[in-house]
Amino acid sequence: MFFPPKLPAQRNAWVQRLALFCILVAVCSSCHRPEDASIAYERARTTFVHGDLVASQTAAEEGYRRFKSSNPEWAWKFKILEAESMLWRGMYLDVVNLLQASPPDRSTKIQVLGLLGAAKARLGSYSDAERYLGEARQLCMESLDRACGGVSRAEGVLATERRDLAKARRAFTDSMVFARSHGDQLLEATALLNLGAVALLDGHFDEAADWSNAAYRISSGLQAEDLSQNALGNLGWAYYRLGDKTRALDLFLQAEKHAARLGDLSDEASWLTDAGYVYMDTSNFSLAQQSFQRGLNLEKQVNSKDDVYNIRRVLARLDFQTGEFDKAAQDADDALEIARETHNHADELYPLLVQGQIAAQRRGYREAQSKFEEVKDDQASPVFLKWEAEHSLAQLYETQKQFPAADREYRVALSTFEAARADVRHEDFQLSFLTNAEGIYDDYVSFLVEHHHSDEALRWADYSRARTLAEGLELLPKTGDARLKPVSLTAPAFNLKNIAARANGTILFYWLGEKQSYLWAISEKKTQLFSLPRRSEINSVAERYRQSLIGPQISAEYSNPDGRALYEMLVSPAKDLLARGGKVFIIPDGSLNNLNFETLIVAQPKPHYWIEDADVVNASSLRVLAASFGIEKRRSRKLLLVGESIVPSKDYPTLPKAAEQMATVEKHFAPAQEQIYRGAQATPAAYLASNPEQFSYIHFVAHGTANRLSPLDSAILLSGSPGGSFKLYARDIVQRPLNADLVTISACYSAGERSYSGEGLVGLAWAFLRAGAHNVIAALWDVTDTPAEQLMERFYEELDKGQTPDEALRSAKLSLLHEGTYGNPFYWAPFQLYTGSFATHPRNGVTSIAHSFDGAVIHRSAALN
Repeated sequence: MFFPPKLPAQRNAWVQRLALFCILVAVCSSCHRPEDASIAYERARTTFVHGDLVASQTAAEEGYRRFKSSNPEWAWKFKILEAESMLWRGMYLDVVNLLQASPPDRSTKIQVLGLLGAAKARLGSYSDAERYLGEARQLCMESLDRACGGVSRAEGVLATERRDLAKARRAFTDSMVFARSHGDQLLEATALLNLGAVALLDGHFDEAADWSNAAYRISSGLQAEDLSQNALGNLGWAYYRLGDKTRALDLFLQAEKHAARLGDLSDEASWLTDAGYVYMDTSNFSLAQQSFQRGLNLEKQVNSKDDVYNIRRVLARLDFQTGEFDKAAQDADDALEIARETHNHADELYPLLVQGQIAAQRRGYREAQSKFEEVKDDQASPVFLKWEAEHSLAQLYETQKQFPAADREYRVALSTFEAARADVRHEDFQLSFLTNAEGIYDDYVSFLVEHHHSDEALRWADYSRARTLAEGLELLPKTGDARLKPVSLTAPAFNLKNIAARANGTILFYWLGEKQSYLWAISEKKTQLFSLPRRSEINSVAERYRQSLIGPQISAEYSNPDGRALYEMLVSPAKDLLARGGKVFIIPDGSLNNLNFETLIVAQPKPHYWIEDADVVNASSLRVLAASFGIEKRRSRKLLLVGESIVPSKDYPTLPKAAEQMATVEKHFAPAQEQIYRGAQATPAAYLASNPEQFSYIHFVAHGTANRLSPLDSAILLSGSPGGSFKLYARDIVQRPLNADLVTISACYSAGERSYSGEGLVGLAWAFLRAGAHNVIAALWDVTDTPAEQLMERFYEELDKGQTPDEALRSAKLSLLHEGTYGNPFYWAPFQLYTGSFATHPRNGVTSIAHSFDGAVIHRSAALN
């Protein structure tokens, strides 16, 4: 569940601070300044720009005392700089107290009024803030002053506080245009960060990431550290809302360290709170409590009602999740009271939802329903809060055994979510966004299973899988629009027997749930559902076993208890549907994406690895699997071979057996049908310029890197070229359409390390599938040169005999297993085959053969009965 901190309100304080600072600089630059005052002031101002707020405040205070008697005009400039430093540090009451005296001139008065308006806005005194800014605007209307440049920006901040986002966006856009026309990069960074903050409030999180990234780049170049840390934190919040919590946590922690170093109490507390959200979402409640408490202690020093409200609200969420309902109720009441005191209606909705959830736990069903409906129907409710209210209402109906109403409300919640997802533009963000609905899909699948609708549950489970991949390959249209009123969503239907028959094997579809996991075993004759342990139990065993596989530690006696336990847990329930030596298509979930099922240990009749019983193929969804059975005339065998590269980095030495593996692959193709780039010629530019769509086989022999924080920045490391990178990035691979029967990436971790909810493992293998490859062989962990070369030799020999890629890879692995020297799974098991699609790619024109399922539709459907 998601209850975001009031982040834009917190972050927009810097807009008022920086805008007014820009006015100060402009005014002072036109004044005649005594040399000693000028030097002292410029030194203090530079310190302020770089973000050392404690030092700039101290220097400004000293300058004020020094020139108070001898030069009152300069003394006021120092006083304003002191107030700016306080405001940036979150010392809002101190700003109000400092600026009580009457300014000496009109320009200074405009600056003072802006500062007072900013401070009052941050203290929640919106009427006072509006009065101060109104007076400043009146002065500017009487006679334009360069100090007036910040008034519209301050008004944009106030509009954001009051949730008039259209007005705020106009004001900040105007400030950005003004800054660019005057070559003022500092002011431009201000505008960009404000536009990002507005986009956060408006639910356009990918747009917010773009604005915040741009602000960070400019502020970093200017060494404006306080501005940079705000951009980092806002970028973190955008990623959090896009479902990429790993990257969000990293950014929050970076921003918190910057803020602590700069002495910015308010922002430090904010980033601590944000990090606490990630900890709470991942059930690390101890770290969450520590982060929230540290943030609350800092906010008490700042004495900002908005910030205290924010932490009270999140503490209510934490207390609710840990079962401390009395504390949760008190924190929610406190947060609601603050929201009403500050007349911020939108802020009332978050604690209202928590109150409804507490009431539901206490069986106050009527009260809970009323609060959920109030939140979901309120026009001020952000989209993520709306789908949470709908989800909570569905659970409430389920508890009350109102099953048709529960079914309807689950679909409404998913429709709201899917409409929001359809508004996400960047593919990077689409990959992570589905994480936000993980709980809704999980609860709905379990609900359908428990009410004996297992086939429908499977449809919904598959609908949540490989969405970005399927949409990119045009196997599934995007559904919904955030601007339209959501309606009930229906998952695609498919013919399971038809898919299994065309696959000529058995399909094992896994769903790992918080409370209950499931396995659907699908054969040509029947589909059978099995209950499995909950996600956490499966994850712990799978992770232990995976760690034992990534080094040559497994004994020849097949004694690893986790390998045996996983077979009994994940495969044995469906063993009656599995033909010995037959194909098995694994559609994994969660941690199972990183597990090679071939290595699971079968105890009877004597211990052995499951690869000896089954030809295992990995697929991302039933939808993609159904589209992989293309009826297509086989083309001539044409090879693109890239490797033996010279990486311009001492961290990646030349692979000792690269030349041998290149020669091994090369000899299996006719010279006229080969395009080979080796050594210095093996560059990313060479691959991209080779028209890779013309090749039926593509093979890389190189180092690879998996980027966990940003999987599309995973790369194959090739030779460098003048003016170009030596990295062939996953995001670049996606952009070049393929029609290859097989792509082989003989590189470490080429399958990827990051598994997204629903989407699965994302890395180089995913990128080639997304580009249109029909099959991809990639590695789950480190690849060792000599066994890899031997495996590829046997693999291509089997392909020459007419075996399919999955059959040939299994034969090659079994040869290593049985010959002894490299029988340990560490050597042969990293390579896995991932099946893709023969369906239409938006750029390659291959004919779609995906007849085994229907497209998703959105309509009002009959409720479950």
